[in-house]
Amino acid sequence: MSQGPFVSIVTPVYNGEKFLRQCVESVLGQTYQNWDYAIVNNRSTDRTLDIAQEFASRDPRIRVYTNETFVPVNANYNNAFRKISPHSKYCKVIAADDWLFPDCVSQMVALAEDNPSVAIVGTYALAESTVMWQGLPYPSAVVPGRDVCRSWLLGGPHVFGTASSELFRSEIVRSRDSFYNESNLHADTEACLEFLGRGDFGFVHQILVFQGTQKDSLTSYSRRMNTNFPHRLYCLIKYGPQYLTAEELAPRIRQVLKSYYEYLGSQVFLGREAEFWNYHRSKLAEMGYPLSRTRLGAAATSFRLTRLNPRALAKAVAIPFRRLSGRGQG
Repeated sequence: MSQGPFVSIVTPVYNGEKFLRQCVESVLGQTYQNWDYAIVNNRSTDRTLDIAQEFASRDPRIRVYTNETFVPVNANYNNAFRKISPHSKYCKVIAADDWLFPDCVSQMVALAEDNPSVAIVGTYALAESTVMWQGLPYPSAVVPGRDVCRSWLLGGPHVFGTASSELFRSEIVRSRDSFYNESNLHADTEACLEFLGRGDFGFVHQILVFQGTQKDSLTSYSRRMNTNFPHRLYCLIKYGPQYLTAEELAPRIRQVLKSYYEYLGSQVFLGREAEFWNYHRSKLAEMGYPLSRTRLGAAATSFRLTRLNPRALAKAVAIPFRRLSGRGQG
């Protein structure tokens, strides 16, 4: 099937020896065949490069690049985005530990071709036995970008997915040198919030991606620190004024902060390390909401930890502040 618009597929990878072969074979097995494929090796220390070069030697559509130096995860995604063909109409990312079902590219491209207003196409992903990125009612194939962004900012379902479950129009990828904000661990969601303000969101209601269980260091760090809370607050502050009214935004920020403190309060007695408290303290401060000892104490108390005597509670609440690199805010 050589007809249809040209698609650039990219895989940024670091030490993907265990799963890269299945990922590449899923690209080769696509029913849609008008593509090229860039694998960007981030100075892997295992057999990743050998495996990638083996496939490239057998199929001229596959190109392999190795970074001059090791870079952070999102920087490597940006390096991969920079390798898309100047002739491509669409860009499809597939993480090295994920793989595509055979009709993935054909279904996503077909939806985008039928709807020129669509900037980003999403789809369901299967993570073991769980179907991910549910929330859009069937058969809503095209949703105004503003509507889906408003819904998420107001606490609705996360239907954007991750890079592996998205197809981008190449023109938005080429619109700036760094497509992903490298300072944001959740840059894939931020890219949707940014570009769906002027384009629609398409969704294929089929499971077209398998999401692997072996995640990179960025994902591990995100889970350990629980970066979702500061990310949600950051997006509200940065994109809320674009999508929400003032009457919607202020109470939503209060609601997210309340949930954030409830989470932090639940962590007070778990002996979390200084890195954890410094991370959340710095993120709150960056967004203009310095970590409050008073709110943290109230959150810990409301989390049904009042079975401790008041002296023990006060001592526990003080621990995070002693572990911070500076003084906490009252």
